[in-house]
Amino acid sequence: MAPIIKVIIPAYNEAESIGKVIKQIPGYVNEIIVVNNNSTDDTAKNAKQSGAIVLTELNSGYGNACLKGINYIKQQVKKPDIIVFLDGDFSDYPEELTKIIAPIIERDVDFVLGARVKNLREKGAMQPQQIFGNWLATFLMRLFYKSKFTDLGPFRAIKYETLQSLKMQDPTYGWTVEMQLKILKQKHIYREIPVKYRNRIGVSKVSGTLKGSIFAGIKILTWIVKYSFK
Repeated sequence: MAPIIKVIIPAYNEAESIGKVIKQIPGYVNEIIVVNNNSTDDTAKNAKQSGAIVLTELNSGYGNACLKGINYIKQQVKKPDIIVFLDGDFSDYPEELTKIIAPIIERDVDFVLGARVKNLREKGAMQPQQIFGNWLATFLMRLFYKSKFTDLGPFRAIKYETLQSLKMQDPTYGWTVEMQLKILKQKHIYREIPVKYRNRIGVSKVSGTLKGSIFAGIKILTWIVKYSFK
């Protein structure tokens, strides 16, 4: 029997890109959920027209948007087997979802991260502060947890039951690293799959601003230090 797969896309002012993202998600996905996080443009309208379920989250923050999508799924009678998280800016290649979920289906892996490796990354797709932040965060995870993660990429797939066990809570930029730290702490089976990465449509809300970069860096380091002493 084919697994039930649902995609959650947190989105803030992604009107230009959201339709492209949705249209390139493989057709076997059972439900695409776009969480409109206080957008002031036509993100919600364009997502709905492209066939997605659109939810509204008034509390700003990447984590808040992801939690809204998870809570929506929790209310459903038929639970999915796999949840995929994907950004709405078209920097990832949605068609690569097939290889992201393959280790879960074929090898019973709990969590798969799409790693934005240098040789598959478009020039300029990641800012210097992002590259350094990823290096520092994954270095600390290797140091404290013997982790094999090399990235904190947003394109990721996880078993629904594993996701529930993590009890995710970070409302903002710490969401991705929180998930990876909890995967490590709970000793779930994980894999990284190299994925392509291109320049996003529009300006990044995190790496595109000094404030966003600093805040994201603080959040990520706080989670790592906090968990290393638990």
